[in-house]
Amino acid sequence: MSIDEIKKLINDYGLKPSKGKGQNFLIDDNVLAKIMATADLSPEDYVLEIGPGFGVLTQELIKTGKKVLSVELDTRLVFYIKRKFKGVSNWELLEGDILKIKNEQLAEKLGSKKYKLVANLPYAITKPILQKFLSYDPKPREMVILVQKEVAEKIVAKPGEMSILAISVQYYGQPQLINIVSKESFFPVPKVDSAILQIVLRQTDIPAEFSQIFTQIQIQNYQEKRFWQLVKIGFSSPRKQLQNNLANGLKITNAEVKNRLEKAGLQELCRAQDLSLLDWGNIYQQFIA
Repeated sequence: MSIDEIKKLINDYGLKPSKGKGQNFLIDDNVLAKIMATADLSPEDYVLEIGPGFGVLTQELIKTGKKVLSVELDTRLVFYIKRKFKGVSNWELLEGDILKIKNEQLAEKLGSKKYKLVANLPYAITKPILQKFLSYDPKPREMVILVQKEVAEKIVAKPGEMSILAISVQYYGQPQLINIVSKESFFPVPKVDSAILQIVLRQTDIPAEFSQIFTQIQIQNYQEKRFWQLVKIGFSSPRKQLQNNLANGLKITNAEVKNRLEKAGLQELCRAQDLSLLDWGNIYQQFIA
């Protein structure tokens, strides 16, 4: 859809794009094609779309997907998109705030707990969306999303530049930055570039990295809640050495922390940002398991 077409729709329907809702509409057909190629939909795929806007991505999704459920909050866009796709048998619109709709309800509307999430996400809700669909069941099998370039780069970070966000996503799946998307690919033009991010979610109870190092008893007794408590303690003061954060947070001596870090194969001067997901598995094994 061209800028002129979008401007006409905005004028015809009184749809002034909302900055608060992060309404930046995709106008680049090449980016659209890249998203669809990454999503690699089959006629058997159930697809959840968040914020369909003017239905540019929606129109491509319904060409292949078995069932597409679009969730839209803006009542003005709801009116337009209902008319645009009226009578389309494999498409349904759910009006409401995606963050307030339970995953179970979405899966029920879709007709399947095995689905893909494909969306041009509003910047303001990117992190809450990630938390919602990575942490709570039923989770999507895969996510292909347009997000801020900076956020995508943080998510796919390597040891040395890790953050809680990176650990949180890499814990639940395998993220890959597919393509950088220029801000000129949207209308209105946002202040920053975006990126196509693909996350293939793991289908196991714990990350594969943990399965490699945990004993069977440790796997059976594993507590995800305690793992995240440990990670938050580790990142509590990112500029401080990990041993200091762990000693303060777990109320144990620096000497004991140093000893356990050595058993985990880590240097005593390391910081939380230096650690991979596997490293955190080793830390959990030494401090919690």
